[in-house]
Amino acid sequence: MKNLTRDIVEKGEIFEYPLVYPKDNKFIIFDGNRRVTCLKLLEDPRRAPTSELQIFFHNQRALWQGTFPKKFNCQVETDHDRIDEILFRRHTGTQNGVGQSNWDDRMKSTFVTRTGKGGGPNVADEIESRLAEAGLLPSRRKIPRSTLNRLLSAEPFRQRAGFSMKGGKFEFTHDETTSLRALERIASDLVNRNIVLGDIWDVSGKQDYLNMLGKEGVLPNQRQIKIASGGAVRKSTPAKSKPSLKATASIRSTLIPQKEFGIAWPGRLQRHHQIWEELQFHLDPRKHPNATSLLLRVLIELALDNYIKEAGVSVHDNDKLAKKLEKAGSHLQAAGKIDAKQLDVIRKFQQGDKIISADTLNKYVHSPNFAPSPEHLMSMWDSLADIVVQFLKA
Repeated sequence: MKNLTRDIVEKGEIFEYPLVYPKDNKFIIFDGNRRVTCLKLLEDPRRAPTSELQIFFHNQRALWQGTFPKKFNCQVETDHDRIDEILFRRHTGTQNGVGQSNWDDRMKSTFVTRTGKGGGPNVADEIESRLAEAGLLPSRRKIPRSTLNRLLSAEPFRQRAGFSMKGGKFEFTHDETTSLRALERIASDLVNRNIVLGDIWDVSGKQDYLNMLGKEGVLPNQRQIKIASGGAVRKSTPAKSKPSLKATASIRSTLIPQKEFGIAWPGRLQRHHQIWEELQFHLDPRKHPNATSLLLRVLIELALDNYIKEAGVSVHDNDKLAKKLEKAGSHLQAAGKIDAKQLDVIRKFQQGDKIISADTLNKYVHSPNFAPSPEHLMSMWDSLADIVVQFLKA
């Protein structure tokens, strides 16, 4: 962004208009966030987050030739689908000459999760086909397919509706009849415009709608999971954890195993996601035990606060970490998302003599003598992983 700022100052303009959407007398930026941020910081360097950056932008502003403009031209679009089509052509590759430049993998993943656009099978096609076979298609008008694809754009959303598209193949993950009824309700809401594109524009909107269906009992019961081989249905039990050093046979190269955890990552969890990726892909506990331990504590606290807020868990302002964790854990168990043994691990969190304890987390930050070991870090994560994931899925 420093290089971008220098270029903007040198040329005295930006060469590509930011893509924006008007809302409430303001504009939401969909493409050009870095350019606009640079312009805002040039306009008022005090907005920069550090003194070093404030000095940088102040010095760059001094180099601006003439009067600094108060307005810049933007490309204003009022149709969400059109915005997606523009972004798709700009940032998902050359598309045999149709497209422009590439986003990195993370940007692509975020876009596909939000919109459902990608090179895989068409989810709406698969759903329409199965609803038609079951005689459950809405009779009034066609399903808005692009909106349906957007809603069920990623595996975490699809599995809440009772199906999966892993490997490009449609498969029911829950009781088929219940899942079809859930899909019928979703199709009906879209056809009757009870839910429109703006309602499920981002990950948070999708989660809000699916949470509403869950509270109404429309979605498949998460305790009823289909056995792929036999087609029967069984009651699932949350994965059992073993809070001891024996649970970790070997030290992984990263604290969080490099596998899919089914977290959708809405915008409010941006920092949570960044910390997660550092712990999953970048920090080696053997080489970076202190950085790993500090980020683990931060992730646990941020994830816990997210669950308390989103699930409406009742806590007091003076509750300490262990107490809040116990209350949230009881809430999770009541919802059938963890078992009694996992709740027991949480309840023992207040005991200072345990490896898996609030005292251990505090020592990671404050003790000059307590050196975290890779084994302890792995044991703590393995014991709390399912709980942290549930906190982040709220």
